[in-house]
Amino acid sequence: MVDSRRTARDLRVGESGTICCLEDPEMALKLLEMGCLPGVQVRLSGRAPLGDPLMLVLGDEEYTLSLRASEAATILLKG
Repeated sequence: MVDSRRTARDLRVGESGTICCLEDPEMALKLLEMGCLPGVQVRLSGRAPLGDPLMLVLGDEEYTLSLRASEAATILLKG
């Protein structure tokens, strides 16, 4: 069976998704404090030249957040 879960790391530049939940309990508190709440829309606005870190824009307020790809992989998206 193929794992079809989509994460923030899977987004292409300019693509958006809505946060469903956070996978890693240890990382969840850090991400929640930074505004990665379930139901918030997230858009990938850029990647560093080697692909890490990622620059995410959260919600309507255009809050920009820079995360490692491994951290973004713990943010599960709806759909």
